[in-house]
Amino acid sequence: MAWFSDAYHFEKSQLTVAHITDCHLFKDQSGEYFGVNTAEYFARCLAAIAEHQVDCVVFGGDLTQDHSSDSYQLFAKLIADSPLLCPVFWLPGNHDELQEYHAIAGSHILSHKRITFQGGQLLLANSKGATPAGWVKQAHLEELSKRVDDTPSVVFCHHNPLPINGYLDKHLLENGPQLLNALVNTHHCIALFHGHVHHDYKYAFRGLNIYATPASSIQFTKQTTQWQQEDLGPAFRLITLNFDDTHSVQLTTDVVWLNG
Repeated sequence: MAWFSDAYHFEKSQLTVAHITDCHLFKDQSGEYFGVNTAEYFARCLAAIAEHQVDCVVFGGDLTQDHSSDSYQLFAKLIADSPLLCPVFWLPGNHDELQEYHAIAGSHILSHKRITFQGGQLLLANSKGATPAGWVKQAHLEELSKRVDDTPSVVFCHHNPLPINGYLDKHLLENGPQLLNALVNTHHCIALFHGHVHHDYKYAFRGLNIYATPASSIQFTKQTTQWQQEDLGPAFRLITLNFDDTHSVQLTTDVVWLNG
């Protein structure tokens, strides 16, 4: 089955989306990643997202840190125990395995990779490669380009497609410029959002805005290629899309930080 063939549709022209990423859970709910209880931080984000009454959540990958099946079960439990009522969609990060995600699919956690609304769509791309670095396979890139080609689209992936002058540049999306050129050439891509880099960034490529969303766990210090972490508290991003009277999709976005 093609990656984007199964769509989830919202019968509305304005969509509010929460983008949350890089929770790095362990099988043990008390597990810590660089001194941060990742389950606690993730749960705090879910509770805060619920207060914003979003239409859906896009989880941007790197669910697990210890690569255990139990960590995926914990992800599902934390969502089930949260006040969140909207659907949660996911895409894989370099730490993740697709079959583990499929094993936790349920009433709130859905496997659709195309989310449509009146006037536009969200596309959740697969940038997982054979190494911690990312790679979008040619067939996947072609399918993505075709989906974007006739509909105003917001694209999500895990890896940063361009360097951000950080440690994770060694594990960026290796064919990122190819992906970005393909998206820009469609003339229908509104923006691209990614995780992976554990901090917030905004940059551009040929007029296409690219946004990095901070992790719900630990953040990686900006503007250094050294391996440095800082506990700034969990964070997520809110994205509002509005199909307006000009028949175009307007996008606004902000990062929400919760105190550490």
